[in-house]
Amino acid sequence: MVMAAGAAGPVSAAPPAHRSDPAGNWSVADGRLTWQSDKPVPMGDAAVEFWSGDTLLGRPRPLADGRTFRLDLGQAKLGDLSVRAGGKRLDQAPPAAAAKRAAPATAPALGTANPVDPGVKGPFRTISGEYDLPGVKLPDFPENVEMRAVVVAPKGAPGARPLALFLHGRHTVCFHGTDEDVPQEWPCPAGTDPIPSYRGYLQAQELLASQGYVTVSISANGINGQDFASDDGGAQARSSLVRLHLARWADWAGSGRAGAPAIVRAAPRADLSKVFLMGHSRGGEGVSRAAMDTLTPPPAAQDGYHGKVRWTIRGLLLIGPTIFGHDPVPDVPSATILPGCDGDVFDLQGQMFVDETRGVSRGKALHSALYVIGANHNFFNTEWTPGQSVAPSFDDFFSGDEPDPVCSPGTPTRLTAPQQQNVGATYIAAAARLFVAGDDRVRPLLDGSGARARSADPARVLSHALGARRDAVLTPDPTVRVSAGARICEQVTRDAAASCLDPEDINSGTGHFTWFGPVIPEPGRYAAALNWSAAGTPIRLTPARPVSVAGDQALALRVIVPPNSTGTRFGVTAVGPDGRRTTLGDVRIDGLPGTELTTSYWGQEVRVPLRGTRTVAAVELTPRTATGSAWVLDAWGWNPGTPNPQETGLPRIDIGSLVVVEGDSGTKTYRVPVNITGRGAGVVRLFQVDSNTYESTSWLATVRPGDRSITVPVEVAGDILYGEDENQYILAKAEKGVVIGDWIGGVEVQNDDPEPVVTVEPVADRVAEGGTLSWRFSLSAPTETWFYVVTEPHAPTGGAELSTTDVDPEWFEQNAYEPVEPSRPLSSTYLTPYVFFDPGVTTAELTVPTVTDGLTEPDEAVELHFVYGYEGPPLTGVVTGG
Repeated sequence: MVMAAGAAGPVSAAPPAHRSDPAGNWSVADGRLTWQSDKPVPMGDAAVEFWSGDTLLGRPRPLADGRTFRLDLGQAKLGDLSVRAGGKRLDQAPPAAAAKRAAPATAPALGTANPVDPGVKGPFRTISGEYDLPGVKLPDFPENVEMRAVVVAPKGAPGARPLALFLHGRHTVCFHGTDEDVPQEWPCPAGTDPIPSYRGYLQAQELLASQGYVTVSISANGINGQDFASDDGGAQARSSLVRLHLARWADWAGSGRAGAPAIVRAAPRADLSKVFLMGHSRGGEGVSRAAMDTLTPPPAAQDGYHGKVRWTIRGLLLIGPTIFGHDPVPDVPSATILPGCDGDVFDLQGQMFVDETRGVSRGKALHSALYVIGANHNFFNTEWTPGQSVAPSFDDFFSGDEPDPVCSPGTPTRLTAPQQQNVGATYIAAAARLFVAGDDRVRPLLDGSGARARSADPARVLSHALGARRDAVLTPDPTVRVSAGARICEQVTRDAAASCLDPEDINSGTGHFTWFGPVIPEPGRYAAALNWSAAGTPIRLTPARPVSVAGDQALALRVIVPPNSTGTRFGVTAVGPDGRRTTLGDVRIDGLPGTELTTSYWGQEVRVPLRGTRTVAAVELTPRTATGSAWVLDAWGWNPGTPNPQETGLPRIDIGSLVVVEGDSGTKTYRVPVNITGRGAGVVRLFQVDSNTYESTSWLATVRPGDRSITVPVEVAGDILYGEDENQYILAKAEKGVVIGDWIGGVEVQNDDPEPVVTVEPVADRVAEGGTLSWRFSLSAPTETWFYVVTEPHAPTGGAELSTTDVDPEWFEQNAYEPVEPSRPLSSTYLTPYVFFDPGVTTAELTVPTVTDGLTEPDEAVELHFVYGYEGPPLTGVVTGG
């Protein structure tokens, strides 16, 4: 089944009705909506999406030229078309307001240096080499995927050593010298070479190897070249590839060592009980899925690895990751780098690797977010960095013709490529040292304590975290009572009165507010919005019941303040069940440097000592500044330390798909396969999204011990009216005690009724200048869904042709998605005049409105050929001479 939130494929759509001033060209032909960019669109990790207004239409399929994207059409009426990736528009220039801001941004002061610096090289010399094994066949991919990797290991290190595996993200696959127009196919076409993205983390590999780790960075070009058709963006395939490599390393650490590649035999034996995974972008989502699949195996039919699990994954470090399914692994520790100048995964959806673990499991695993001011997406990989890569590469941050004060190269806040790579290597080593080696001395770099690593200077890396030794005090939701100055707001909604941020603001769908595919609104995601116009009045937040903080050292809060704001200060007070107020201290929060081109509404962690408080019935925040606003994400009782995460396999839910035929009468009920594996109990939130309206409903379903499925009925009504195929999408999110593997499925209802017969007759096919050419179309029967007939102009067989300046300019722009000037023949444009039938309507007119120009001209004609919805001779309209 093809999902609008997942793979390239059919989507409900009709011809465009409004213009959105795109950079590029829209067209409709052969039942497909096509956008062609003016220049190549580099392969990236964020999914390219077609939108109609606020409605997600789906992911188009990229063509090999890197410029053209196509989406099969269906039945939803289109409006203001746009192309987006990671929340950012691809079809228009960056906002002018952002580009024209001239004031340079100020970076926060450097934090206190941590006594232990994980970026310092260890005592071991290193050795390196590569292996290239026969390719492997993965489900749903027609071509084999390579088993290639580069190994860097400590030389002479005693005993078995922990293993660190690196997985790069989705990037251009093939290159030929400096040519930028290389077809992106797999296998790479003759005369081109695969881009060695897997060699892009050698600095971090060398650092870890010097500290005693065996490191391996694996290639995934074969997935990047084929994952456009995957519902999950290739996450399951990447997981399979990771586990296939781990299985080889398990062999090589045991009886299969003699047959191992030379570099593996030269390296110390790997300790597969201590595995650390690093993933960049879609590689981040891939290694997270590998951790999930290690604990809770996926359905065999969709998995590329079917052997035993002979390894233990101790932790993850993710760089600018995607997480299309909002499905992290709650019991495997993680640290997620969020690049402040990410121009690829602009929405910083990787924040969900932290936020979506809240309350799901035991909460013992640390989940850290690391916001790196001035870092872009690509430069963490040297093979994606100009001046370092063997293939053409680029800076993914783009601000148009004007410099951006935060992220353009040379600004005080923007990191250079070497500085950014130092950050990457240092924090990869920090995560490995904490999660694998158990060295709690590096925890303050990751858990919101505000410490810095000298090796990463001058970078500003801010952190916050969930899990470890935290006890929930306050999680905003409708049960929390608030005083004047606060309201419980919805993180994902189009209702301006309820939303945390203005829904018209691009930030309302980024970071903590990242949308879950097509689900808008999304129940269950809230914050506490604070607004004040005078200092000194306490704003009280009261949870449903008092909470014990006995034994906790501090109260930790995650709070967002507006970007570029300075000096926001609160006094923090704990209120006991008896009403006694205990002043805990003051906190100050400065906003992150940001523009319209950055995701900068991000929660910063602040702490105040609890001063012996044992029970909290309410938290008061008293503004010390005259005016301001802030958003409280949550509050926790905090203690230092890193407990055993107690990794375990929670019950796993995978959603399947059905393809059914509509039928002529009656109503049939189908059961979507929502399967449960593993043991235990929990709660999952399910969503049903209608492909026609994109309206969604949601409900909570309880998983009881022993359950093997969840009943999700979908009714399908039969009829004898023609209509496009219809989809009912089912999506899932973990609420408590479960994990979600295949997070999207549903029912695809195939139409089984014939198209109506179309007839056409001229109404006015010869008019004077200023008149409207028109033809009447009729259907032999009404349709269930929208129906349309699309045409395109060809050069007339004889005589002069109408030009772009001979027709109504607004009509032309709405139907051609390009400007009127310079004047040119209509057949040289992407004009697609169309006729549209609403459901139940059987007649409609196609019109070509003309204008007078005061020129003496011969008769001019337009010849419209049918490209969709009707097969017949072309329509010819004549405008008599002026």
